[in-house]
Amino acid sequence: MYEEQILAAIRSDRDYLVALRRYFHKHPELSRKEFGTAKRIEEELDKLGLEHSRVGETGVYTEFNGELEGERTIVLRADIDALPVKEEHECEYRSEVEGVMHACGHDGHTASLLAAVKFLSTHRELFGGTVRVTFQQAEEIGYGARLFVDGGYLDGADRTFGIHTESRMDVGTISLTPGPNNASVDYFRITVTGKGAHVSVPNRGVDALYIASQIVVSAQALVTRRTDPTDSLLIGIGKLEAGKVYNVVADNAVMEGTIRAISPQTRAQAKKELERLSSSIAESFGGTVAFEWKDFTSPLINDRAASLEAQKVARRLFGESAVITDRPCSLGGDDFAEYIIKVPGVYGFVGSGNDARPETRAAHHDSHFDIDEDCLVVAAAMDAAYAINFLNGTID
Repeated sequence: MYEEQILAAIRSDRDYLVALRRYFHKHPELSRKEFGTAKRIEEELDKLGLEHSRVGETGVYTEFNGELEGERTIVLRADIDALPVKEEHECEYRSEVEGVMHACGHDGHTASLLAAVKFLSTHRELFGGTVRVTFQQAEEIGYGARLFVDGGYLDGADRTFGIHTESRMDVGTISLTPGPNNASVDYFRITVTGKGAHVSVPNRGVDALYIASQIVVSAQALVTRRTDPTDSLLIGIGKLEAGKVYNVVADNAVMEGTIRAISPQTRAQAKKELERLSSSIAESFGGTVAFEWKDFTSPLINDRAASLEAQKVARRLFGESAVITDRPCSLGGDDFAEYIIKVPGVYGFVGSGNDARPETRAAHHDSHFDIDEDCLVVAAAMDAAYAINFLNGTID
């Protein structure tokens, strides 16, 4: 019932949206260093007369109430950090920070949420309840979401909602798919300790490089032989360093890699079995291993009820053909997962690709990445419309 008004208002604000997005794109900042980004967000909130606070050093939080009767609370989220990528795409809003760019669309996420906040805070007569807004730092390193969750900013809320661009989807479309949408992300570092010896007498040493190579190969059996084939699991080892001299048995080897899973159970099993496998291999050849783990994010599993609610709103906004309900799960991660674990919610993916502009089809994290800026209108309108409809209980 509010969709036509919201969409018209957001479309009329397209210049504001684009200008904001391009500002953030020109001034990208890495995770936990988003000081200028946070300041600009606060300036926009000041223009709207909204009080705000910092969460950690660079996260920004604000909340406001509607003027109608209502007790519901919704939490909206945008991530704000950029990547250590040198931009290769030539455009008028090219990154001005050498070696840093918004190669994942977070500049668009931030601008879209600010536009939604502008509409919501200036149209409080349309809704009741409370809107909580989180501009979250350090998504790319799995850090910022837990600051908001652990800090109590989601306590007592009824719904969470967030949006991410998707270059593989056509601009004008939106995915609101129930269930698993993104994998968990765990980083591991395995240190193998052996014993040095000349290569001519390998029996006098313990070859840490050989042990490490066996771990690299055997780890894949945990995927192919220890996991249900219908349950996605990835174990990737992207770095291996060992030895110092070409003709000496390596006394030390270090591997770094990641585990991606779409279910908490498979995630826990894979971590446990990788440790057991590595220890057994090392022991078999006289060495030892030590593990270091970093938990970047849990699997992102959209709440079914919230997903169905959001689908209904999106259909009213954009039409049936624009709404995707079966987007394949990605083994990339996103720490909005921690929000949904705390409070039921849904993470939507907004199409940002346009075949007429090849750069908008570039993969996320690619140095040529860009978006079709019409996606900003879709994202901002969806943020505002879902918030109002949920708060008022007018989705059905």
